[in-house]
Amino acid sequence: MVDKAQTDVDNIIRDIIRDIKEMGQRTRLSIDRTVTSLKEQETSLADKVIGMNREIDEFGDVVEDKCTRTMTIKVSPAQLRMLKGTLKMIIDLKSISGLAVEIAYITKATAGSPHIKPLVDIPRMSDILQEMLDGSIEALEKQDVELAKDIASRDEEIDALFDQVRRELITYMIEDPKKIANASHLTFASRYLERMGDHINNLCERVVYMVTGEKPDLNKRG
Repeated sequence: MVDKAQTDVDNIIRDIIRDIKEMGQRTRLSIDRTVTSLKEQETSLADKVIGMNREIDEFGDVVEDKCTRTMTIKVSPAQLRMLKGTLKMIIDLKSISGLAVEIAYITKATAGSPHIKPLVDIPRMSDILQEMLDGSIEALEKQDVELAKDIASRDEEIDALFDQVRRELITYMIEDPKKIANASHLTFASRYLERMGDHINNLCERVVYMVTGEKPDLNKRG
């Protein structure tokens, strides 16, 4: 006979996963908007990203409360893993949104000055991050460990692009000290995107933990 309490918890967890998907979609949009704001120097779009961060934080708080209240019910070990994993995913999604805000502030700080170079690699980083975020949420929905591992492996692409951007910007700073301020801002922006990749890697690790109970290190860097 199926335990009704266990079934109720399973239903709550399904609702929570839907909430995580919604939070992920909002966070994905914040990545897209913040990099667009930087590329196009649109301060109004940067302001929207800042406002979205507050909404994402508040939404995350609601989902966190739902998770913690559910943990007070009698839950199975597998259900407890799901709840603990989703709590950590909320933290990572909030962190990604917070990093998007940091880039939005860079947009506002640099909007009066043209970029020292066309932005190509930074938007490419944004595109990959959005694909990774979508994939990590899909892995959560499907409880797909292999997909989670595949998505996490793409963090190497982000790291490579960050290293490329940083080297190029250092060259600009060496060749022309007048470009140091602008190049520094872009370096920070690319660094924030690289850190987003680390958080998405964390999301993938959470999925593996929820499904298997293992705590893997999917970050391939030494």
